[in-house]
Amino acid sequence: MPADSMWSIGELAERAGVTVKTVRFYSDRGLLPEGPRSTGGHRRYGPEALDRLRVIRSLRALDLPVPDVRRVLGEGDGLDGALEDVVAGQLRDIGSQLAALRWREAALQLLQDCTPAERAERLLLVGAMSAPPSTAAPARFWRRWLPARMPSRVVSAVLDQAVPQPPADPTPAHVLTFARLHAFTSRSCEGGDRGQPAAHRTEDGFRPGVLYEGLSEAYALASPHLCDQRSPREGEALDCFVSAYAASRGVRDTPAFRRALSGVLAADPRIDHYWQLVAELTGPSRPTPGAAHDWLCAALDTQVGRRPCEAERAAAAD
Repeated sequence: MPADSMWSIGELAERAGVTVKTVRFYSDRGLLPEGPRSTGGHRRYGPEALDRLRVIRSLRALDLPVPDVRRVLGEGDGLDGALEDVVAGQLRDIGSQLAALRWREAALQLLQDCTPAERAERLLLVGAMSAPPSTAAPARFWRRWLPARMPSRVVSAVLDQAVPQPPADPTPAHVLTFARLHAFTSRSCEGGDRGQPAAHRTEDGFRPGVLYEGLSEAYALASPHLCDQRSPREGEALDCFVSAYAASRGVRDTPAFRRALSGVLAADPRIDHYWQLVAELTGPSRPTPGAAHDWLCAALDTQVGRRPCEAERAAAAD
């Protein structure tokens, strides 16, 4: 390129509307092509440097870091390939930042709107939880509570159903409930007791994976009844529920088995409290597996002629 068509660093900066310091910064990082230096050793640039500098400024205006700018410029004109990947990555990062900000805003609103007497307790609850909250503590809670020797795929399926995901647009009430859920599931268990219900403490041959796969199907069948607010009743959902317990033990579903099962399926205050918190997050339009389980237990009790009150169920769990 003829020397008279080359620009000095000051001329390039003036044409681009940036400072000389900016041009030097991008040149030093290899983002701007330089032509042959002048006899005095000064930097010289051609018209292509101006076009490239405008692309760099556009990318930097989107807050892209220099390594990402270099990656985009390495793809030729920067309009395909790497640019698409970099933009997608930036959108993911921004989405994560916005989610954290929404949770922080809702947490601050929760603290602002409560009474002075509530503020100290709520501050400790919210302060123990990340924003947005992690689901690690509820997942650990379920891994401790589920029967041993569960197939990993069944455990994953149970966790998908049992562990609620943080709402994308949380309210202060969501923050408080998630904080209470985190605190409840983070408490350490005393001693070595896994806290298993009687239905899990069975003889050799018990197949917990068969049980929980069947329970998942039964809960799905019971869910429409709960949405329609129907009273517990016999039918396909109850048959599937009982069949899951019978198959997991390798026995037949008989009237005698149903009577015995009804006496074993006592309420568990820990799980009841867990599902109560989850229900506050999901709302009445999405019945929890816990609500489906209670509905099916009530249907079984009715079928076999047992109608234990809640106090009796709770006492049987202790």
